[in-house]
Amino acid sequence: MGSLEFSKQLLANAKVAVSPGIGFGEYGEGYVRFSLIENEHRTRQAIRGIKQFLSKKKNIHAIG
Repeated sequence: MGSLEFSKQLLANAKVAVSPGIGFGEYGEGYVRFSLIENEHRTRQAIRGIKQFLSKKKNIHAIG
């Protein structure tokens, strides 16, 4: 799954918006960018949503 598709699925399923790495050039593919601009409560809520999303996706692996 590419960074754009991952970003779309994360938004649809976890209600968390990230920037797909491909938007930062060809070497950005495979990455996403998070901006931590919300308060602590909302950030923790987003982290829980991301954790739940990733636990359902068995074929997603970290790069690096």
